[in-house]
Amino acid sequence: MFAAGSLVLLLLTAASCSEEDDGVQLGTASVGTVDEIVEAPGSVTARTAATLSAPAAGTVSDVLVEPGDQVKKGAILAVLKSPELERRRDAAEEALDQAPSGGGIPAGDFTEVRERTDERAEKAFQQARTAATEVTDPALQKALLQQVDTAREQYAAASDAAAATLRAVQRGVASLGEAVSSLSAAQKMQAQQAYELADAAVDALTLRAPVSGVVQFGGPAQTPSGDISTLLGNGGTSTPSEGVDSAITEGSYVAAGTPLLTVIDLSRLGLAAEVDETDVLLVKPGVKADVELDAATGATYQATVRSVDLLPTTSARGGVSYRVRLDLGKGVYPDGPAPAPRPGMSAVIRLKVRQVDDAVTVPASAVVSADGQDTVWAVRDGRYEPVPVRLGVQGEETVQVISGVDAGQQIVVAGADQVERGDKAR
Repeated sequence: MFAAGSLVLLLLTAASCSEEDDGVQLGTASVGTVDEIVEAPGSVTARTAATLSAPAAGTVSDVLVEPGDQVKKGAILAVLKSPELERRRDAAEEALDQAPSGGGIPAGDFTEVRERTDERAEKAFQQARTAATEVTDPALQKALLQQVDTAREQYAAASDAAAATLRAVQRGVASLGEAVSSLSAAQKMQAQQAYELADAAVDALTLRAPVSGVVQFGGPAQTPSGDISTLLGNGGTSTPSEGVDSAITEGSYVAAGTPLLTVIDLSRLGLAAEVDETDVLLVKPGVKADVELDAATGATYQATVRSVDLLPTTSARGGVSYRVRLDLGKGVYPDGPAPAPRPGMSAVIRLKVRQVDDAVTVPASAVVSADGQDTVWAVRDGRYEPVPVRLGVQGEETVQVISGVDAGQQIVVAGADQVERGDKAR
């Protein structure tokens, strides 16, 4: 733990301190404010970032944005062409046009036709699910997979209904016309669903911004630690090797899963801090912090703790730490405002975990250990006397004294190792 303190009322050392030949320095206990600080390394984070990857192998037919463009959620960013998906949709459309509307099915072929229809349906569902899992936009992928599952359930119900009707015909309960109509309905539904799923896969080739933000070509670059989740809330895929431009161009071929564009939401910058296990119990939501960035020397940014993770991570130093997330405010230089930082910038975060006002305070240098107790050397009746004290909030420069010393008491603030009980104070 690192600590720092600040006094509301200045220590009255100018009038009450003296430099002796023996190095003993006197001061006065005072009343003020003490801050206890936990210092932790961290980095700047974006609110979120979403990487769009090619849902299928194909070529880039249109790129509608440039790096650095600000886009709204849902805006079209690029369009791909995939001959494979387009052929699948065309075949599904043709099958839909040829699907029977009733009749034309010999009674003895009912079971065989239904089994073939089931096989075609299952194949279409599997192809649609495979295409959906390659879509990187979580919301779009979820919608496509849900569409597949719904279609599968609807078709299963229609297929079961056709089978039940056929059994009823065999028992003489239902007419042949009812069986033909039921099986035709299942075939028509299978063809319709196969087309709709294939068309949805083609529609996914039009890449739309899943969030509002700033466009960057390629995927997010790997951090030095390789932990991209620290930099971007929802992860991503690494860009090509150093020295290779990640920009996509119209007419270029892309393999399925190739990261093409990343949209970064900078509407709310944050921080991810790694707090050691020995300090994390002091950190609570709402705790304020001062932040210094390596990229903005001399500037101070304000931050507030948003959450503290329950599960630990292994820190860069090999110990156990917990990730603390903070909202990052504006920064200032001594002479004016500081620039807005970028995601991934290194930071030193000083968390003000405890603060006490109107407290009796003494310089941290005045507290020594004597017989295992925190002790302050006080001046009483003109002589030095060790006084056991109970400490509260402890800052780097000043500490709170809960009992043992009162405000205004003259004390030794330096050179306590040079005095003895009963020595005359000079």
